[in-house]
Amino acid sequence: MLPAQKQTLETLLADSVKQAATQVQGSTEAAFAAPSITLERPKAAAHGDVACNVAMQLAKPLKANPRQLAQQIVDALLAQPGAQGLIEAAEIAGPGFINLRLTPAAKQAVIGAVFAEGRAFGRSRRDAGKHVLLEFVSANPTGPLHLGHGRQAVLGDSLANVMESQGYDVHREFYYNDAGVQIQNLAVSTQARARGLKPGDAGWPEAAYNGEYIAEIANDYLNGATVAAKDGVPVTGARDPENLEAIREFAVAYLRHEQDMDLQALGVKFDQYYLESSLYKDGRVEKTVEALLASGKTFEQDGALWLRTTDDGDDKDRVMRKSDGTYTYFLPDVAYHVTKWERGFTKVINIQGSDHHGTIARVRAGLQAVGVGIPQGYPDYVLHKMVTVMRDGQEVKLSKRAGSYVTVRDLIEWSGGTEPGTETSPDLIDEATITRGRDAVRFFLISRKADTEFVFDIDLALKQNDENPVYYVQYAHARICSVLAEAKSRYGSGAAALPKADLSALTSERAMALLQKLAEFPDALAHAADELAPHAIAFYLRDLAGEFHSFYNAERVLVDEADVREARLALLAATRQVLENGLSTIGVSAPVKM
Repeated sequence: MLPAQKQTLETLLADSVKQAATQVQGSTEAAFAAPSITLERPKAAAHGDVACNVAMQLAKPLKANPRQLAQQIVDALLAQPGAQGLIEAAEIAGPGFINLRLTPAAKQAVIGAVFAEGRAFGRSRRDAGKHVLLEFVSANPTGPLHLGHGRQAVLGDSLANVMESQGYDVHREFYYNDAGVQIQNLAVSTQARARGLKPGDAGWPEAAYNGEYIAEIANDYLNGATVAAKDGVPVTGARDPENLEAIREFAVAYLRHEQDMDLQALGVKFDQYYLESSLYKDGRVEKTVEALLASGKTFEQDGALWLRTTDDGDDKDRVMRKSDGTYTYFLPDVAYHVTKWERGFTKVINIQGSDHHGTIARVRAGLQAVGVGIPQGYPDYVLHKMVTVMRDGQEVKLSKRAGSYVTVRDLIEWSGGTEPGTETSPDLIDEATITRGRDAVRFFLISRKADTEFVFDIDLALKQNDENPVYYVQYAHARICSVLAEAKSRYGSGAAALPKADLSALTSERAMALLQKLAEFPDALAHAADELAPHAIAFYLRDLAGEFHSFYNAERVLVDEADVREARLALLAATRQVLENGLSTIGVSAPVKM
């Protein structure tokens, strides 16, 4: 029987195979480094539970026949005391694959591990002591959050949760571009609305933002409304349409507050909001310019100051300071990343849209040029593609409020089953709508790899059947809760008694498949963290729900035989816990009723 401890079934097997392979290797004339053990699940269940190619790895350096070497490794493996309760059978297949079939007790032991660890099951301290900064969303405070921001929010928050599950100390950061031309355009747009102008009128600024949200900001400014500040003193509208600086301050605070409310609706929180403007106030931008000048990699051309980023892999050199004396976004970006390094974050991950691909080389080149010891390849990036929204079979491109794009708020309200109304305050979206919408949006946006296009089908998100993936997974959890409640009512089978159940009755094909899927959860989390791939958890949850539904549809749980009933209830209770653990990792609720 496997111990109910943090070491997973896969790591136990891998350690045993490694020990056997090292033993066989040591008995030959040549000795090599400890082999790398990769365990895979065979495509055909008839081939066993686990497959390993270690014999083929070692055959060439050891100048040995791979099948013969595989047999030696199997013999050494089965001779280990710990293998007696772990491995039922082993066989050699093909050119030297080792196929292992596990004992029923080994598979059943995962239930004890789940009961013992509860919400901690699947989590690990493997990366304890490591610090990582995740920067994501980082929207300019010039408008409502769009779907790209929403995908970033879900990706970043879910990845942070996944990495925390492995022991990482994760710092979530939002970088506000609150300086530059776009903020000036926001102020000018709001001022024009405050003066009574609207898009299309004579005198309407050419670069103005045209969404209805600009009119809302202007109205609140003229009415003297107070906006809760994210950091610092609340901002009150000065009512003066000619005070451009007061308008700018109010508009930025207004949109920062709205964006924060949308992020709250998605269940996303940040540890720090870092302002681009602070880089100028603190002199960090000028300090960065001085460092780049001292590097000898700058040159002047056409009245502008350039950096030779091509020396470090960029496709062309980049302008740092334009001919009018203003800086490009590239420069504060470099200064900002220097602060990340100086704050002790040796591992940094930026989650951005694929349209930022060109910034990777230039930022990394700039960081090499400043000469503060930052390693090449810093920071890491996760780039995502955009989202297309379909509703009633048609692509949705516009928002009544934003004018030119669908907002995160639109998506939450649609997915929650309500029509975005004329009342736009995020404070007034009811909690039920937020929960339904958040669950659908988070699960859907995390259900594909970040670098793939994604079509968000509102109609599918509203379906209450197996076609809807989030409903399919949540219904599995709710269904188990219902069965457990009925068992307690009919038989008095409380949760406290289930860990003591005799699990030997769990030997059917469907039970074994569900047990194996439960045992894969810790490794699914570890893999998702290593690959920066939180979508793998959504994949896993769909598979787990599928294995549960297959088991439940094939075998009655509330049978008269008490030992069989208790064993199956224990299996369901463990499955419920793992479903909850997985859903919480991607920020989705685990409802008791549906």
